[in-house]
Amino acid sequence: MAEQEKNLTTAPDGKRPPKRFSKENAKTLQRLIKTIFQYYPVLLPFTLVCILVNAVVSAIPAMFQQKVIALIEENWKEGNWEVVSGRILSLVAALAVLYAISLIAGFVYNQCMAIITQGSLKKLRTAMFDGMQDLPIQYFDQHSHGDIMSYYTNDTDTLRQLISQSIPQLLISAISLITIFGLMLYYSFWMTLVVVGGVFMMTKVVKKVGGGSSRYFIKQQGEVARTEGFIEEMMNGQKVIKVFNHERMAEEDFDKINDELFRVSEKANRYANTLMPILGNIGNILYVVLAVVGGLLLAFHVPNVSFSGMAFSISVFVPFLNMEKQFAGQIGGISNQINSIIMGLAGANRIFRLMDEKPEKDEGTVTLAQCREENGQIVETTERTEMWAWKTVNADGSVSYRRLEGDVELKGVDFSYDGKKTVLHQVNVFARPGQKVAFVGATGAGKTTITNLINRFYEIQSGSITYDGIDIHHIRKADLRRSLGIILQDTVLFTGTVMDNIRYGKLDASDEECIAAAKLAGADDFITRLPQGYETPLIANGANLSQGQRQLLSIARAAVADPPVMIMDEATSSIDTRTEAIVQKGMDALMAGRTVFVIAHRLSTVQNSDVIMVLDHGKIIERGSHDELIAAKGNYYQLYTGAFELE
Repeated sequence: MAEQEKNLTTAPDGKRPPKRFSKENAKTLQRLIKTIFQYYPVLLPFTLVCILVNAVVSAIPAMFQQKVIALIEENWKEGNWEVVSGRILSLVAALAVLYAISLIAGFVYNQCMAIITQGSLKKLRTAMFDGMQDLPIQYFDQHSHGDIMSYYTNDTDTLRQLISQSIPQLLISAISLITIFGLMLYYSFWMTLVVVGGVFMMTKVVKKVGGGSSRYFIKQQGEVARTEGFIEEMMNGQKVIKVFNHERMAEEDFDKINDELFRVSEKANRYANTLMPILGNIGNILYVVLAVVGGLLLAFHVPNVSFSGMAFSISVFVPFLNMEKQFAGQIGGISNQINSIIMGLAGANRIFRLMDEKPEKDEGTVTLAQCREENGQIVETTERTEMWAWKTVNADGSVSYRRLEGDVELKGVDFSYDGKKTVLHQVNVFARPGQKVAFVGATGAGKTTITNLINRFYEIQSGSITYDGIDIHHIRKADLRRSLGIILQDTVLFTGTVMDNIRYGKLDASDEECIAAAKLAGADDFITRLPQGYETPLIANGANLSQGQRQLLSIARAAVADPPVMIMDEATSSIDTRTEAIVQKGMDALMAGRTVFVIAHRLSTVQNSDVIMVLDHGKIIERGSHDELIAAKGNYYQLYTGAFELE
């Protein structure tokens, strides 16, 4: 239990959460208000004015009560009730007007807050998502999908409550407190001193109970994210769970996570539910103490000390008791919002932290341009051609073009994912235009890592990678990746039609181009037999298709992009032997005239490669054609003949 309590001092992001309102929370709140003000520079100040009016009006009925009682007290003996009733009616009318203004202000500010809240959340979600598109692949490798999703669900929801409810209620309570305290001080200094003593007790309780509640609420936020991540993982792995009959084990694991969520949530709410009754009882005790003190002041005719200059009388005493009730209620209202404010600021802090993540660096200046040849010169054009060139703006402002051919070269490349363990050691790869280069080796040998470096998903520690003689660091990443077609082992399909998913490789491709690409990949046959053909909708990553069919679509998607360089990472690993034979012709046609990097476990798929490279623990230990490597009778020969296994 001691260890569990200790863990409660750690937030989901690994930092220690504050027990109370801290400097970090203050900075987050300041940034949040500044952000909302930028979104709504006119509507936000107008809303604050409405809140101010609503809060002030709700605090002043005691003044009218004092004036009514004073009128009755002054005219009790004279019996001039007609004059008294007329003045009372005028006071009631004035109060009714003020209440009407307060009602209108309350209605307007609630409507405005709905616009501000939902509009701000929309803009923040957009900022998060847009920023997320610019993050490096490494970020997604280091953060679980469930945790990332919690930014858009759990954290956004706590922020919604903070903006729409907690901050307005806090402002109303704070303004009301200041107004009521000013009125109390105006009417009686001695009675106000008693109230200050009660406030001191309330503050101590809020500090003790509210601090514990805040810690548990922050922990609850992290446990919700953890639970969401686990549920997402179990949903994605339902087939595996059922295949291995692990339903009960999944339930047990979920129960452990859910029990921890229950434990911290139960403690958080116990603290929160304890706070309000305690504050309410302190308020009741303070009311009784004020009644006794006020009675003694009246009985002994103690001189009143006040800014009003009034003597202490029933007309001051009775409204003062009502003001104390209001005052204690507003303190309770503020205390009731503390947990929501702390949780909302924790969510806002996480959201801002995602928005502040450093985007993927891109210092490249060389771009990809669509060109045509004119009088032996490469000329840029807006027309659709099959010719591409690297466009470089020189120091003197002139523009030079170099035809994109697909010459890729890695020289002395060293790479490490974490900066500690080297994954690739002095890798040298030469892929000339139109060559097919294959990588074989055990899992973890570094095959996929090489292709990730060509894409600049990661940056190398030393060495160089050139593309058509240009260092890839000088090429803008978007243009570099546009020139590379990738077919991954794990197929990803998006919600939409079959045609939409093929067109994803080239968004301006016509239907005819998409169909031609599908025929090239050998996918047209099964697509035309689908219920709606190319317009068949796909959902849940193409769950209504077989694994082989999904892979064929990914090949068609790459084909429609028509890139000069292709990277095939186990492209046919999920296709059965018969389907592979059907696809191979299309694959050969797709690879013709292109530089191709192939990663494969099936050695039969790489026999026709120009160069085969055997990797072991990040080093290229053999290279050559299939016949050369067989003749050398080294590792490749052993793998091919079955003496060694790839795994």
